[in-house]
Amino acid sequence: MDESLKAIVAYIKKQHVLTLCTGDARTLWCANCFYVLNEPDLSLYMLTDHTTRHGILLADNQHVAGTISDQTITVSLIKGIQYSGEVNQIIGDAAHAARRQYTARFPLAKLATSPIWRLRLDEIKLTNNKLGFGTKLSWRRNEQEGEGLESRQA
Repeated sequence: MDESLKAIVAYIKKQHVLTLCTGDARTLWCANCFYVLNEPDLSLYMLTDHTTRHGILLADNQHVAGTISDQTITVSLIKGIQYSGEVNQIIGDAAHAARRQYTARFPLAKLATSPIWRLRLDEIKLTNNKLGFGTKLSWRRNEQEGEGLESRQA
């Protein structure tokens, strides 16, 4: 794993809430969701119901974008992620394994009956002004090589 991807993964692990943006031809909607990182395949697990506005939109369009960010007013401390990917509900044994991982981080979620979803991260840009104003680390899943990875610093 290269240094850019290591920094991105470390940041994602440190946080716990993402903003998920989804939509269709007429509507856009964003929601905040708790997540846990599944590091081996660089995906995020989250819980949400099919009846939520974003859950209804995900039924027709699994392609999403969103952010994970700190909340600071100091420009030199701004750090955050923009991402795009695809969300699918997990079922069967994979759902049980993902739920165990999720509830290990969020024990109260053991009471939840919501389905668990996998957000496969396909592109990530980490802005980190602590490394210098406007410093960006980027990663993209290389689909031509299956699950291959590409990273760069901008």
